[in-house]
Amino acid sequence: MDVGFLKPLFERPGPWAGVYMDTSRTMEDAPRRRRLRERFVADQLTGQGADRATCDAVVERLAGEQEARASAGRALFAAHGEVVLDLPLATSPLDVVTSWSTLPRVAPLASLRGEWPACLVAFVDQAGADLELRDATGTRPAGRAPGGRPHGRGHRSVPADRHEWHYRNRIGNTWEQTAERVADELVRRWADSDAELLILAGDPRGRRAVRDRLPEPLRDQAAETRHGSRAGGCSELLDAEICHARAEQARAHLESVLDLFRAGRGRPGGPGAGGHDDTAPPSSGAAEGVPAVVEVMRSHQAATLLLGHTGGDMRHEVWIGPGADQVAVQRSQARAMGVRTPEPARADDALMRSAAVADTEVLLVPEGMPGPAGGLGAVLRWHA
Repeated sequence: MDVGFLKPLFERPGPWAGVYMDTSRTMEDAPRRRRLRERFVADQLTGQGADRATCDAVVERLAGEQEARASAGRALFAAHGEVVLDLPLATSPLDVVTSWSTLPRVAPLASLRGEWPACLVAFVDQAGADLELRDATGTRPAGRAPGGRPHGRGHRSVPADRHEWHYRNRIGNTWEQTAERVADELVRRWADSDAELLILAGDPRGRRAVRDRLPEPLRDQAAETRHGSRAGGCSELLDAEICHARAEQARAHLESVLDLFRAGRGRPGGPGAGGHDDTAPPSSGAAEGVPAVVEVMRSHQAATLLLGHTGGDMRHEVWIGPGADQVAVQRSQARAMGVRTPEPARADDALMRSAAVADTEVLLVPEGMPGPAGGLGAVLRWHA
């Protein structure tokens, strides 16, 4: 998951109010239940020490909630009388959960946000292709690619050179031209997007022809669907296929990262090996445990931060300063970094802050999948 969207939370000081709630259910007495929920949130935040202005801002935002929301849940973060982020959630929280803390309580987003890889979808037919981008914010148009044009019917001359004839005959095929143009447009659009997956839908012949003409790196990121067309129709079946493809892409990426983590962790002298210094930077391609992960996150060495579904390391207390790189396992270490008044924070929230500022990917390791012991790990940007 790209956590760059959290940067606005770390551009201003705390303390922060956080609220996670379910928004998926609609009931006849929804207005009454919403009022009770607003009162509950206000009471909880007040009891945790939140100031009146921030409580009022949260309740005002909740009171303005519409009857129906497209998301399963909602997360709000507010400070100094202002709601800074109001995020949709893919998974409904079990209860209304509030927090008041120095750092915003962002770690639960790793399991509730449900951010699958963004994908570029091309609906192909003989006349060209319509493109759309699907990401965490929804679905939006991404342009179109014109198809090929057949040669004029009045042209009847046959070139003397048979090689030239075969060449012109191939280029004159409308399907061939369309595939070439659509493939070229996809290459251009792909470079300008943040998509990690390309979905080819529409005419079977057209989508296969387009895929054959993509450069190999992009072809490896492409998948075809059986449903969906440029004219519309079969939207539910198409959506299901696209969801499956995005989920498979996310799972394959997680497994590849975990393979790198396990390989790096198992190297002699690396994190997890006996007798190493927990305060020293790891000498392999992976880090595991609070001291090692704090070190690589602070020094921007981590390409991916791994959070386990369960594990005591995530609740471990670390010491932080106002800067995202000011995080230490011990208070004295934070003071040595120049932090006058270090404050305690949960390790997972502090490391999520570091990840957001350093553009480090964050992945949740689900239950049943072997990950870092204790729940915290990292894969380095480079290997020693």
